[in-house]
Amino acid sequence: MSKQTDNPLYEGKAKILYPGSEVGTIRQYFKDDATAFNAQKRDIISGKGILNNLISSHLFPAIGQMGIAHHFIEKLNDREQLVKAVDIVPVEVIIRNVAAGSICKRLGLTEGESLPHTLVEFCLKDDSLGDPVISSEHVYAMKLATRNELDETIELSLRVNDFLTGLFFGIGIRLIDFKLEFGRLQTEAGSQIVLADELSPDNCRLWDSKTNEKLDKDRFRHDLGSLIEGYSEIARRLGLVIPSLN
Repeated sequence: MSKQTDNPLYEGKAKILYPGSEVGTIRQYFKDDATAFNAQKRDIISGKGILNNLISSHLFPAIGQMGIAHHFIEKLNDREQLVKAVDIVPVEVIIRNVAAGSICKRLGLTEGESLPHTLVEFCLKDDSLGDPVISSEHVYAMKLATRNELDETIELSLRVNDFLTGLFFGIGIRLIDFKLEFGRLQTEAGSQIVLADELSPDNCRLWDSKTNEKLDKDRFRHDLGSLIEGYSEIARRLGLVIPSLN
């Protein structure tokens, strides 16, 4: 089915969600829309959605092999993947290994400065408020997640970071920071926290290990060169066959 003929369940900045083929599933359609600075900068970049779907569909099964539960089921076509329906926790988890992006402006850090240890931050998932940074106490006070759920998201995020850091290091890429989202999956045993959304250059900062060339969405944010070239380079280093991007 095409996105033109389906009735979407939800449309975000980068993806559209449609009912899946079976109860409890959802089809994620990856758009070519590019946004930055809370959607103040926008563009349509042909092939972006195809590359994000390709890379994310490769990384989720790899994460799963490490015993980390996630929502991904299978890649359906160049732009769609089938995922489990989850209730998204409205808290974005930011994992930072190196100072870059907003943290430099907020705290006066120098971009590229190594952090003494991996830093975990939380942001309220609310575009209208600009996804503000919040503390764990805010999470509890606003009843966005329980203490056990937040503890689990932190543990899973750090495990994902360890795995992805090693994976990207092996192909000459530094994992600077990245954003994760989690959801509640209803199972026979009860509610389970699982990794959701996507794993792609849209939500990861990825720099070449030798040159520090930025291969991620910062190319679009700061006009540093072709976003497609950067994403394609990541896909190639992961050993993926890039389909036609038209």
